[in-house]
Amino acid sequence: MDENYVKQDSLRAWLLAARPKTLTGALVPVMIGLALAWTDASEYGDDVFSWTAAALCVAFAMLMQVDANFVNDFFDYARGNDDAATRLGPLRACTQGWVKIESMKRAIASTTIAACIVGLPLVYYGGLEMLLVGLLCVVFCFLYTTHLSYIGMGDALVLVFFGVVPVTVTYYVQLHTCTWQVFWASVACGLVIDGLLVVNNYRDRDNDSRDGKRTLVVQIGTTAAEWLYLSLGVVAVLLGVVFWLYGHVLAFVLPFLYLLLHLFTWLKMRRINHGRALNECLGETARNMLVYGLCVALGLLLI
Repeated sequence: MDENYVKQDSLRAWLLAARPKTLTGALVPVMIGLALAWTDASEYGDDVFSWTAAALCVAFAMLMQVDANFVNDFFDYARGNDDAATRLGPLRACTQGWVKIESMKRAIASTTIAACIVGLPLVYYGGLEMLLVGLLCVVFCFLYTTHLSYIGMGDALVLVFFGVVPVTVTYYVQLHTCTWQVFWASVACGLVIDGLLVVNNYRDRDNDSRDGKRTLVVQIGTTAAEWLYLSLGVVAVLLGVVFWLYGHVLAFVLPFLYLLLHLFTWLKMRRINHGRALNECLGETARNMLVYGLCVALGLLLI
């Protein structure tokens, strides 16, 4: 998609603002949670698994991701952190003038309400505790961009809200329980997805340091951040031994394909080291995340 000219508040502008490439981060944990639930559903009866609940989990996750993107776009612009001249990452809608500020405020309100409406029926499937889960997702969606990302809490939030919460809750909605396999699978998923944040913050480390944004990458330094990125993928795949222990050998073996891709991306990341060229590594990391999710899900479903 050519981003040189975008008509303000057009469909194209909103598609760019929604950042569709980031939706894999929302889809992968739900996909893994559903695959785990599907493989275990036979123990509870043939009619336990609900496709309606599955669809609601996917829709809620997607809407919350778009909402988070809108929130990030607006508040980074409002705080003056998105400078079109110095920005290294993909262009942002508010900064480029593709979307009016008032329009973005309305969009944030609309996507937040839409996510709540879509998520509300999950109370029927998962109980009243789903209200608390939904509330926490919405609250931390705003807290991440407005405060927590500035004090190095972003990686912890990714682990929780792109790993533990979506995987375990998706499973719980279906079977009303949780297992150690599901928990460790959720941790592994969170580690994989955190790789996207690490490479993003690795690219922006100089600008973040200048703006007082104390991301984990800024705090630990360039070399440690490179090894952190590699370690996230290695540890995630090794945690997959829990699948083997529960009888799903392929769910442990297939993700080594992801690890190979992750290694290649890590080598490229170290070679490029800085600048806009690291966006290539960002794209590869998003692809690798999807490969990981597919490998785990297929490994669970095949055996």
